[in-house]
Amino acid sequence: MPTRDTAWPAGTPCWVDLGTPDVDAARSFYAAFLDWTYRDPGPDSGGYLMCVTGGHEAAGLGPQQDPADPPRWTTYFATDDADATVDRVRAAGGAVLAPPMDVGPAGRMAIAADPQGNPFGLWQAGQTTGVEVYNEPGAVTWNEVAVDDPAAAREFYSAVFGFRFEEIPDSGGYCTFATGDEPLGGLGGVTPGLPRGWLTAFAVTSTDDAVRAVEGGGGTVLMPAEDTPYGRVAVLADPQ
Repeated sequence: MPTRDTAWPAGTPCWVDLGTPDVDAARSFYAAFLDWTYRDPGPDSGGYLMCVTGGHEAAGLGPQQDPADPPRWTTYFATDDADATVDRVRAAGGAVLAPPMDVGPAGRMAIAADPQGNPFGLWQAGQTTGVEVYNEPGAVTWNEVAVDDPAAAREFYSAVFGFRFEEIPDSGGYCTFATGDEPLGGLGGVTPGLPRGWLTAFAVTSTDDAVRAVEGGGGTVLMPAEDTPYGRVAVLADPQ
């Protein structure tokens, strides 16, 4: 099981969390196919929960902070200096939705959006370094963003995080991004019928079983399961 207990390198997608209007319903829904248990960090967490698989923290789940904002999974990028990264976001034409703030001894965070309005998070590790498990059932295995203007998005994310992009052949312009030798995620255009913005892919033991569990729990299948060179994938939405 790939695990990590030290801070992730800057620019790496290092955490994901869900802001939802119904935490109890979301707990039951995701546990049904990701086999999560949940840990409450304590009375000061405001109802925020850690999603745990195999004894390791894989994601977060908590109350929606802004009722006017749609429920969404947020991808957080590791940073050594949240304040400096926020400055680069502004300089590149992005917006700061929540300025850098300390989260007790856990770390320092901010929420930003690219110039096309797609939100993402920043995480400067303290005692909490980010996901403790990855590329295992119930854990994050990929993060990607679907945008209206891929060329402009590549320019923005390169300016903020120093990403280099490599186009995947015969993919319609889809690119992976990296700061080192290994790809960290993907960026491409919006596919009709699928969401725009940052998406999170969770590893499962059976994509088809996960699709059935999502449908049984009241979720929606946005893209049916299909085989790809990288595995069998589906795009799903929870009931909220």
